[in-house]
Amino acid sequence: MATIKGTKKQGRKRHRQSLERRMRNRSVRTRVRRQMRMMRAAMAEGDAAKVKDMLPETMSVIDVGWRKGVIHRNTAARYKSRMSRQAEAIISGKEA
Repeated sequence: MATIKGTKKQGRKRHRQSLERRMRNRSVRTRVRRQMRMMRAAMAEGDAAKVKDMLPETMSVIDVGWRKGVIHRNTAARYKSRMSRQAEAIISGKEA
């Protein structure tokens, strides 16, 4: 971080904090997106067993993103609703 002459100490600290928070939020957001991508890939393959195993883990990762404040509560609910609906269709279609 470049220090600028004349900036207040509080401003420099806030900037440092925002960079730290940005990196923390980014890692959580990346984890959520990666897990959802893996889940979608499993659903595209149509592997019911893999989808059934990954569903609870995916829901948990989405919840972590919501609890940490990285994604909005309604966004998390929407993701979970769509994922579970698609997963249940694949699981029931393969088992039936």
